[in-house]
Amino acid sequence: MVSEGQVVLFRFPQTDQIEGKLRPALVLRQLPGQYDDWLICMISSQIHHHVPDFDEVITPNDSDFNKSGLKLASVIRIGRLAVVESDIFLGKLGEIDPQRLSNIKQKLSGWLQGT
Repeated sequence: MVSEGQVVLFRFPQTDQIEGKLRPALVLRQLPGQYDDWLICMISSQIHHHVPDFDEVITPNDSDFNKSGLKLASVIRIGRLAVVESDIFLGKLGEIDPQRLSNIKQKLSGWLQGT
């Protein structure tokens, strides 16, 4: 069963729609409606892609790092979003802290609203 805050494995497509690499993704929220569609964002170990004051970095020093299932410090790329059916997730790695998830949603919401 999929839930908000889970770190799942997903073949995240490139922005040019070329098939992407298998990588972790963060489950943000289920979309309303009759389908089992979820909004997710990409997670990358390429910390240099971090957008200051927007993306979220998670490191081994963070209290929720171990339960996230990530192996390296990573950046949760809030601007790299996809909507997908839960059937295509290839496994669950772990989950992040509810407060971190809330912060990510607030950043995304603020950006969408232009604040």
